[in-house]
Amino acid sequence: MWEEKNNKLSKTFEFADFQEAFGFMCRVAFLAEAHGHHPDWKNVYNKVHIELTTHDKGNVVTEKDRKLAEAIDKI
Repeated sequence: MWEEKNNKLSKTFEFADFQEAFGFMCRVAFLAEAHGHHPDWKNVYNKVHIELTTHDKGNVVTEKDRKLAEAIDKI
């Protein structure tokens, strides 16, 4: 479940290993590019932490963030 806090949507995804986590990041990268909206994220071994905020709207959560979060959840 995505958490909305400090003007960001955030979620941590956990995978079996680094290779699965990295594959997920690749899929998210193509998805983000298609949406024209790019996440702030961090990967440590089998975990990927994603934060979404709309920088050009003053770093607040917008519909753009919610749509990308929804799309990411479908991967």
